[in-house]
Amino acid sequence: MTTMRTVRRLMDLRGRKALVTGGAGHIGLAIEEALTELGARVAVLDLDPAACAQRARRLNRRRARSALSVPCDLGDEAATRAAAREAVRRLGGLDVLVHAAAYVGTTRMPGWAVPFPRQTTDAFEKACRVNLTAAFTLVHEAREALARTGRGSVILVGSTYGVTAPDFSLYEGTPMTVPAGYAASKGGVLMLARHLASALAPRVRVNALCPGGVWRGQPAVFVKRYEKRTPLGRMAREEDFKGAVAYLASDLSAYVTGHDLMVDGGWTAW
Repeated sequence: MTTMRTVRRLMDLRGRKALVTGGAGHIGLAIEEALTELGARVAVLDLDPAACAQRARRLNRRRARSALSVPCDLGDEAATRAAAREAVRRLGGLDVLVHAAAYVGTTRMPGWAVPFPRQTTDAFEKACRVNLTAAFTLVHEAREALARTGRGSVILVGSTYGVTAPDFSLYEGTPMTVPAGYAASKGGVLMLARHLASALAPRVRVNALCPGGVWRGQPAVFVKRYEKRTPLGRMAREEDFKGAVAYLASDLSAYVTGHDLMVDGGWTAW
């Protein structure tokens, strides 16, 4: 009879190296904490160099030499490729790549988080560049490093709005909305994950993690509507994503690829 590894062994990330984009953000922190708590070293990638450095220091206070900073503008292909190479060089390899960076509903950009008639092609294209194209560029640049380990795992952060259309009645009477470019880019992320899962197999696994709405002090009327619409009766907290990241990054999911893991409180079940 084959001896199976324990769950503790399967989830152990000691010695593994990870690159996390959107690393200075809220969900980025949950991802980085999950990875470093399980023993991985992490390269924090975000647009703001100061925010990157601050996040790396925070992670290093909890676990020495667990994080380093790699600032980058993901709207620039050359810079994105250079950042991926720098992360691989400084980490000494790459086992896990997580793309969490995105233009979201709260991103301030002309023509973005406004009613559809006022949304612009320029904003749409800039968002797709970061949300979707950068995912392709990063994986394309890092594919050989990921394959060399024999346990490469790519996690692309999607969204419930890459799967379902927004219910705009939730946003009535609030300044909030969902830009068309967000939905389009996140839908593209999910299909890209499936394509890459096939293209990079068997050396690299590629999956998507799809968060539901995360509570960040939204208007009370929106929160009430959202909670009523969600089977588990609440919005997500950042820590709700830690277990999903631990699963997809580690050998707990060694036979899982091309999968969309919904962490949405049941939002997409209805």
